[in-house]
Amino acid sequence: MMRIQQVRAMLGKTSSTKCIGNALMKRYSSSSSGVKEMTVRDALNSAMEEEMRRDERVFLMGEEVGQYNGAYKVSRGLLDKFGPKRVIDTPITEMGFTGLSTGAAFAGLRPICEFMTFNFSMQAIDHIVNSAARTNYMSGGKQACPIVFRGPNGPAAAVAAQHSQHFGPWYGSIPGLKVISPYTAEDARGMLKAAIRDPNPVVVLENELLYGKSFPISEEALSEDFLIPFGLAKVERPGKDITIVGESLSVTTALEAADILKEKHGVEAEVINLRSIRPIDMDTIVESAKKTNRVVTIDQAYSQHGLGSEIAAQLMESSAFDYLDSPVERVAMADVPMPYSTFIEAATLPNADVLVAAAEKSLYIKN
Repeated sequence: MMRIQQVRAMLGKTSSTKCIGNALMKRYSSSSSGVKEMTVRDALNSAMEEEMRRDERVFLMGEEVGQYNGAYKVSRGLLDKFGPKRVIDTPITEMGFTGLSTGAAFAGLRPICEFMTFNFSMQAIDHIVNSAARTNYMSGGKQACPIVFRGPNGPAAAVAAQHSQHFGPWYGSIPGLKVISPYTAEDARGMLKAAIRDPNPVVVLENELLYGKSFPISEEALSEDFLIPFGLAKVERPGKDITIVGESLSVTTALEAADILKEKHGVEAEVINLRSIRPIDMDTIVESAKKTNRVVTIDQAYSQHGLGSEIAAQLMESSAFDYLDSPVERVAMADVPMPYSTFIEAATLPNADVLVAAAEKSLYIKN
């Protein structure tokens, strides 16, 4: 019932529960009919193009988004289609163009503010947290801020400590922000479109290593009105023996670990793609935990104050507590700044072998 209420809030008043249920089925996960392949990059690009055509108030601003077609080619072709007034190249001044974008949102426009990497958003964090996230509350609901902050987040490859941070825990702790972290092309397309239409500030945490990855996507998900509501996780792989919760690139690691557990021990792991960090879908995690009785989390942030820590804490406070047969296990980055050396970097990041070991510990499997 909670999900139907969430969909009603996003879609507006609906005449019947049947209609709400149909909307939920369409938006929560699309059908498998007419499946095609699409990269995450193209999913994001098509979402922005369609929303810019749909609403002339939408514009894109950031470094190299126009003439260079985006640092990662996510905005490819948008300058030619919409011109320099709606696809705006900026100097290297995150504080400046983030403040400008936030002010434009206050004035009634719908900016998409792109960071070349979310590590650079630290230069502009006052605008994101103190202005965009809090003004609606501090104005008594009179001053909305419909803005999207998007760009690559988390570890990439050999870019060292200052370019490898995961901002999910940072922005996920801020009331007034909505924070999403898509994994598949369908996630990216449906959630970015929902973010652009949302009347609140939304942080869209993408992953550089996923931009070129192709995923199946249905004809339904290619609809111009395909939206995925926030706060709804997706079960990527059903299972009965243990629950693995991840987001973004970590879902790939979770699925790899699930294959190993199946081959090695005959264990059926349920893999949950979190998709939304704030709001977080604890309902799906709790129901899965009640079924499997064991939970392991994985993310590419640090374990202290991380996403896994929040999930573990909420499980302890939930109705799932009495169903757990072992403590929640957290798999995360090593507690050090990201090394530049690719060999040490690989040892710093959580991988499938580490995740399998954590699952074996939870299952009391001794090798």
